[in-house]
Amino acid sequence: MLFGAHCSGGIKKALDNAVAVGAEAVQLFVQSPRRWRFPNHDPDDLARFRDRREETGLPAFVHALYLVNLASPDDAMYEKSVDTMRATVDAACALEADAVIFHVGSHLGAGFDAGLERVVPALSQVLDRCSETTWLLMENTAGAGGTIGRSIDELATIFDALGRHERLGICLDSCHLYASGTDVTDRAALDALLDDVDARIGLDRLRALHANDSKAPLGSNRDRHDNIGEGL
Repeated sequence: MLFGAHCSGGIKKALDNAVAVGAEAVQLFVQSPRRWRFPNHDPDDLARFRDRREETGLPAFVHALYLVNLASPDDAMYEKSVDTMRATVDAACALEADAVIFHVGSHLGAGFDAGLERVVPALSQVLDRCSETTWLLMENTAGAGGTIGRSIDELATIFDALGRHERLGICLDSCHLYASGTDVTDRAALDALLDDVDARIGLDRLRALHANDSKAPLGSNRDRHDNIGEGL
Protein backbone atom coordinates (compact mmCIF):
# COMPACT_ATOMS: atom_id res chain seq x y z
CA MET A 1 0.00 0.00 0.00
CA LEU A 2 1.19 3.50 -0.88
CA PHE A 3 0.46 6.51 1.33
CA GLY A 4 -0.35 9.65 -0.59
CA ALA A 5 -1.84 13.10 -0.11
CA HIS A 6 -4.22 15.46 -1.79
CA CYS A 7 -2.01 18.36 -2.86
CA SER A 8 -2.80 21.85 -4.05
CA GLY A 9 -1.15 23.43 -7.06
CA GLY A 10 -3.01 21.68 -9.87
CA ILE A 11 -1.11 20.21 -12.77
CA LYS A 12 1.72 22.73 -12.42
CA LYS A 13 2.69 22.19 -8.78
CA ALA A 14 0.83 19.25 -7.19
CA LEU A 15 3.56 16.70 -7.94
CA ASP A 16 6.29 18.88 -6.45
CA ASN A 17 4.13 19.56 -3.40
CA ALA A 18 3.58 15.83 -2.97
CA VAL A 19 7.31 15.13 -3.14
CA ALA A 20 7.94 17.89 -0.58
CA VAL A 21 5.75 16.18 2.04
CA GLY A 22 7.10 12.69 1.31
CA ALA A 23 3.92 11.38 -0.32
CA GLU A 24 4.04 8.12 -2.27
CA ALA A 25 1.03 9.08 -4.43
CA VAL A 26 -0.83 12.28 -5.22
CA GLN A 27 -4.43 13.37 -5.67
CA LEU A 28 -5.12 16.69 -7.39
CA PHE A 29 -7.78 18.83 -9.00
CA VAL A 30 -7.51 19.81 -12.66
CA GLN A 31 -9.97 22.68 -12.15
CA SER A 32 -11.48 24.60 -9.25
CA PRO A 33 -13.49 21.95 -7.34
CA ARG A 34 -16.45 24.29 -6.80
CA ARG A 35 -16.75 26.10 -10.14
CA TRP A 36 -18.20 24.77 -13.38
CA ARG A 37 -15.76 26.59 -15.64
CA PHE A 38 -13.22 24.10 -17.02
CA PRO A 39 -9.81 25.53 -17.95
CA ASN A 40 -8.09 25.04 -21.28
CA HIS A 41 -4.88 23.39 -20.15
CA ASP A 42 -1.73 24.30 -22.05
CA PRO A 43 -0.40 21.18 -23.83
CA ASP A 44 3.07 22.10 -22.58
CA ASP A 45 1.82 21.98 -18.97
CA LEU A 46 0.30 18.55 -19.59
CA ALA A 47 3.58 17.31 -21.06
CA ARG A 48 5.57 18.71 -18.13
CA PHE A 49 3.26 16.90 -15.71
CA ARG A 50 3.79 13.61 -17.53
CA ASP A 51 7.57 14.10 -17.54
CA ARG A 52 7.66 15.09 -13.87
CA ARG A 53 5.46 12.18 -12.92
CA GLU A 54 7.80 9.79 -14.73
CA GLU A 55 10.70 11.30 -12.77
CA THR A 56 8.96 10.95 -9.40
CA GLY A 57 7.23 7.63 -10.07
CA LEU A 58 4.18 8.80 -8.13
CA PRO A 59 0.75 7.38 -8.96
CA ALA A 60 -1.62 10.28 -9.70
CA PHE A 61 -5.36 10.49 -9.08
CA VAL A 62 -7.62 13.31 -10.28
CA HIS A 63 -10.62 14.25 -8.12
CA ALA A 64 -13.60 15.45 -10.11
CA LEU A 65 -15.63 18.59 -9.47
CA TYR A 66 -17.74 18.45 -6.28
CA LEU A 67 -20.75 19.95 -8.11
CA VAL A 68 -21.15 17.00 -10.50
CA ASN A 69 -24.49 15.20 -10.16
CA LEU A 70 -24.91 12.31 -12.57
CA ALA A 71 -28.19 11.29 -10.91
CA SER A 72 -29.92 14.66 -11.16
CA PRO A 73 -33.49 14.65 -12.49
CA ASP A 74 -32.88 18.17 -13.79
CA ASP A 75 -31.81 17.98 -17.43
CA ALA A 76 -29.64 21.12 -17.37
CA MET A 77 -27.72 19.99 -14.29
CA TYR A 78 -27.41 16.47 -15.69
CA GLU A 79 -25.97 17.59 -19.03
CA LYS A 80 -23.60 20.01 -17.33
CA SER A 81 -22.40 17.20 -15.05
CA VAL A 82 -21.84 14.77 -17.92
CA ASP A 83 -19.96 17.41 -19.93
CA THR A 84 -17.74 18.21 -16.94
CA MET A 85 -16.98 14.55 -16.29
CA ARG A 86 -16.03 14.07 -19.94
CA ALA A 87 -13.68 17.05 -19.76
CA THR A 88 -12.18 15.80 -16.50
CA VAL A 89 -11.53 12.35 -17.92
CA ASP A 90 -10.01 13.84 -21.07
CA ALA A 91 -7.63 15.92 -18.93
CA ALA A 92 -6.79 12.93 -16.72
CA CYS A 93 -6.03 10.80 -19.77
CA ALA A 94 -3.80 13.58 -21.15
CA LEU A 95 -1.93 13.54 -17.83
CA GLU A 96 -1.79 9.72 -17.93
CA ALA A 97 -3.35 9.73 -14.46
CA ASP A 98 -4.25 6.44 -12.83
CA ALA A 99 -7.89 7.35 -12.21
CA VAL A 100 -10.59 9.97 -11.80
CA ILE A 101 -12.30 9.79 -8.41
CA PHE A 102 -15.84 11.19 -8.32
CA HIS A 103 -19.06 11.41 -6.33
CA VAL A 104 -21.96 9.88 -8.24
CA GLY A 105 -24.46 12.50 -7.08
CA SER A 106 -27.97 12.66 -5.64
CA HIS A 107 -31.36 11.65 -7.00
CA LEU A 108 -32.79 14.66 -5.08
CA GLY A 109 -35.77 12.69 -3.83
CA ALA A 110 -36.64 10.92 -7.07
CA GLY A 111 -35.50 7.59 -5.61
CA PHE A 112 -32.51 5.31 -6.18
CA ASP A 113 -34.00 3.54 -9.21
CA ALA A 114 -34.73 6.84 -10.95
CA GLY A 115 -31.22 8.03 -10.14
CA LEU A 116 -29.75 4.81 -11.49
CA GLU A 117 -31.50 5.38 -14.83
CA ARG A 118 -29.59 8.66 -15.11
CA VAL A 119 -26.25 7.46 -13.76
CA VAL A 120 -25.77 4.41 -15.98
CA PRO A 121 -25.93 6.10 -19.42
CA ALA A 122 -23.87 9.02 -18.11
CA LEU A 123 -21.10 6.78 -16.84
CA SER A 124 -21.25 4.68 -19.99
CA GLN A 125 -20.41 7.80 -22.02
CA VAL A 126 -17.59 8.78 -19.69
CA LEU A 127 -16.10 5.29 -19.51
CA ASP A 128 -15.88 5.24 -23.30
CA ARG A 129 -13.37 8.10 -23.02
CA CYS A 130 -11.12 6.34 -20.49
CA SER A 131 -7.75 5.11 -21.69
CA GLU A 132 -6.18 1.81 -20.66
CA THR A 133 -4.25 3.77 -18.04
CA THR A 134 -7.02 5.93 -16.59
CA TRP A 135 -9.91 4.42 -14.61
CA LEU A 136 -13.09 5.85 -13.10
CA LEU A 137 -13.46 5.34 -9.34
CA MET A 138 -16.84 5.81 -7.66
CA GLU A 139 -16.46 7.19 -4.15
CA ASN A 140 -18.82 6.11 -1.37
CA THR A 141 -20.88 8.83 0.28
CA ALA A 142 -21.86 9.78 3.83
CA GLY A 143 -25.49 9.09 2.94
CA ALA A 144 -27.04 12.53 3.33
CA GLY A 145 -30.27 13.21 1.47
CA GLY A 146 -30.61 11.34 -1.79
CA THR A 147 -26.91 10.77 -2.38
CA ILE A 148 -26.09 7.60 -4.26
CA GLY A 149 -23.23 5.37 -3.16
CA ARG A 150 -23.94 5.29 0.57
CA SER A 151 -23.46 1.52 0.70
CA ILE A 152 -21.50 -1.22 -1.01
CA ASP A 153 -24.84 -2.51 -2.27
CA GLU A 154 -25.53 0.74 -4.14
CA LEU A 155 -22.03 0.88 -5.61
CA ALA A 156 -22.28 -2.78 -6.63
CA THR A 157 -25.66 -2.17 -8.29
CA ILE A 158 -24.11 0.55 -10.48
CA PHE A 159 -21.11 -1.66 -11.13
CA ASP A 160 -23.32 -4.53 -12.32
CA ALA A 161 -25.53 -2.22 -14.40
CA LEU A 162 -22.42 -1.14 -16.31
CA GLY A 163 -21.45 -4.72 -17.06
CA ARG A 164 -18.54 -4.67 -14.60
CA HIS A 165 -16.65 -2.39 -16.99
CA GLU A 166 -12.93 -3.15 -16.98
CA ARG A 167 -11.95 0.43 -16.09
CA LEU A 168 -14.56 1.02 -13.37
CA GLY A 169 -13.55 0.77 -9.72
CA ILE A 170 -14.20 2.29 -6.32
CA CYS A 171 -12.59 4.58 -3.77
CA LEU A 172 -13.63 4.15 -0.14
CA ASP A 173 -13.60 7.16 2.18
CA SER A 174 -13.29 6.32 5.89
CA CYS A 175 -15.21 9.40 7.08
CA HIS A 176 -18.05 8.62 4.67
CA LEU A 177 -18.08 4.99 5.82
CA TYR A 178 -18.32 6.05 9.46
CA ALA A 179 -21.03 8.61 8.78
CA SER A 180 -23.06 6.08 6.79
CA GLY A 181 -22.96 3.53 9.62
CA THR A 182 -19.79 1.42 9.25
CA ASP A 183 -17.63 1.66 12.38
CA VAL A 184 -14.17 1.85 10.83
CA THR A 185 -12.65 1.77 14.34
CA ASP A 186 -13.88 -1.81 14.77
CA ARG A 187 -11.75 -4.52 13.13
CA ALA A 188 -14.66 -6.95 12.78
CA ALA A 189 -16.77 -4.31 11.04
CA LEU A 190 -13.91 -3.54 8.65
CA ASP A 191 -13.39 -7.23 7.89
CA ALA A 192 -17.11 -7.60 7.14
CA LEU A 193 -16.98 -4.55 4.88
CA LEU A 194 -14.03 -5.89 2.90
CA ASP A 195 -15.70 -9.29 2.60
CA ASP A 196 -18.74 -7.52 1.15
CA VAL A 197 -16.60 -5.54 -1.29
CA ASP A 198 -14.81 -8.70 -2.39
CA ALA A 199 -18.05 -10.62 -2.89
CA ARG A 200 -20.02 -7.87 -4.65
CA ILE A 201 -17.37 -5.93 -6.58
CA GLY A 202 -13.93 -7.48 -6.10
CA LEU A 203 -11.01 -6.21 -4.03
CA ASP A 204 -9.06 -5.74 -7.26
CA ARG A 205 -11.50 -2.89 -8.06
CA LEU A 206 -10.73 -1.09 -4.79
CA ARG A 207 -8.07 1.22 -6.18
CA ALA A 208 -7.89 4.04 -3.61
CA LEU A 209 -8.70 4.88 0.00
CA HIS A 210 -9.40 8.29 1.52
CA ALA A 211 -8.23 8.00 5.13
CA ASN A 212 -9.54 10.64 7.52
CA ASP A 213 -11.47 11.03 10.77
CA SER A 214 -15.06 12.19 11.14
CA LYS A 215 -16.33 15.16 13.14
CA ALA A 216 -19.85 13.71 13.06
CA PRO A 217 -21.11 10.67 15.01
CA LEU A 218 -21.39 7.12 13.66
CA GLY A 219 -24.39 6.76 11.35
CA SER A 220 -25.16 10.49 11.35
CA ASN A 221 -25.03 10.75 7.52
CA ARG A 222 -23.16 14.03 7.97
CA ASP A 223 -20.14 14.62 5.72
CA ARG A 224 -17.81 16.34 8.19
CA HIS A 225 -14.14 15.41 7.81
CA ASP A 226 -11.41 15.78 10.42
CA ASN A 227 -7.68 15.16 10.51
CA ILE A 228 -6.53 11.68 11.51
CA GLY A 229 -6.24 11.50 15.30
CA GLU A 230 -8.33 14.62 15.85
CA GLY A 231 -11.85 13.29 15.21
CA LEU A 232 -13.96 10.19 15.71
